[in-house]
Amino acid sequence: MRKEEKLEIIEAISAQLQETPNFYITDISGLNAGQTSKLRRQCFEQGIKLCVVKNTLFHKVVAQLENPEIELIYPALEGPTAIMFAEAPNAAAKLIKKCHENGMEKPVLKAAYVQECAFVGADKLDELCAIKSREELIADIVALLQSPARNVISALQSAGGTIAGLVKTLSEKE
Repeated sequence: MRKEEKLEIIEAISAQLQETPNFYITDISGLNAGQTSKLRRQCFEQGIKLCVVKNTLFHKVVAQLENPEIELIYPALEGPTAIMFAEAPNAAAKLIKKCHENGMEKPVLKAAYVQECAFVGADKLDELCAIKSREELIADIVALLQSPARNVISALQSAGGTIAGLVKTLSEKE
């Protein structure tokens, strides 16, 4: 591969990282053409971009980020590597888990860099699936903010009903 081609690839990967900063380093080696096509289709449907890269080129791109946390993923850049870029922090993890539940052994999670945190190893898959997206966190915050108001309103309504019932009962006794 010529130096110009390598520079083009590095620039393309850098642009992709700026567009979608969440990425998963996976191993998809051993998948046949049908399985690879199915995986790519599922990635497309989930808004995940899947690309196979050379480890040295990806290492150069990641080193440019100058983030000490990202250095933890360097050992995962060994052997066959495919990168999954995703907007939603847990989309790729859920896709990988779904593939495993459907009987596919691959893709295997090697590492991930999600929301400026590094996760190394396939054992982190459940932890990555549990990460909430920005929209889910906002919905949780809104629900938490609304719950005290709901409790007060329901207490007032039930107390009002009790007081009205008590007054009615007392007025009927006379």
